[in-house]
Amino acid sequence: MSDKRPLDIVVISDVHLGIYGCHAKELVQYLDSIDPKILILNGDIIDIWQFSKRYFPKAHTKVIRRILKMTGKGTDVYYLTGNHDEALRKFAGFGLGNLTIDNKLILDVDGKKHWFFHGDVYDVTMKNSKWLAKLGGKGYDLLIILNRLVNNVLESMGREKMSFSKKVKHGVKQAVKFISDFEQIVAEIAVDKGFDVVACGHIHQPIIKEMVHNGKTVTYLNSGDWVESLTSLEYVNKEWTLYQYPVTKAKVVLPEEEEDQQIWGDLDLSKAVTFPNS
Repeated sequence: MSDKRPLDIVVISDVHLGIYGCHAKELVQYLDSIDPKILILNGDIIDIWQFSKRYFPKAHTKVIRRILKMTGKGTDVYYLTGNHDEALRKFAGFGLGNLTIDNKLILDVDGKKHWFFHGDVYDVTMKNSKWLAKLGGKGYDLLIILNRLVNNVLESMGREKMSFSKKVKHGVKQAVKFISDFEQIVAEIAVDKGFDVVACGHIHQPIIKEMVHNGKTVTYLNSGDWVESLTSLEYVNKEWTLYQYPVTKAKVVLPEEEEDQQIWGDLDLSKAVTFPNS
């Protein structure tokens, strides 16, 4: 009997595979603990901006293998593109078995119209200064590396860990305003488009809240990230909840395993591939 938690929908975003700050081992453990009918990868799963052949550990590869394994076992997986994996946007509409690549996803879930997309298209920084955003991404990665070094020292002293980037985000007024503005813009557009629920990633701020625009209410969801927050969105029993990976001092160790020879099961690939309309 499987001890995996059955879920209707799971949303994960901003994993940033390929950077030092990615908590891939924790994500592998999480993926091993769930059995979703639908898995939505809501952007920035692979960090193509900062991708380097010199750094792509085994745990990062295991995340990809786990997702493919889910697909082979019947989970519908939607890979929605973000800004850090925007190179995949030219493949929007491509399908392989239960895996679909697209830029957005609209689902009717229990009578409510849901809109899933990464969120960078409504980010003024991304629109006007992509080079600045990329530079900021590298600085963010460096901050994470320094943070980990400091936390190793703090742990050895028996002190509590700290998050540099969270302190920066919550301490800088412009950052707080940017997050608030982003959420408000997304909520307003969702209401104008007639959606009941809108789910984004991008800003690494996990939350579920009701927002009002022109007298109409929309549920705003953000799945957070797997660099700092280690969160996902889960839908079961007609309710959205935020999952938070339990933070412990114990080092995450993944079991040694034989790699699956047949990830895709009995899938007939010759009949499974679909391409976007030109």
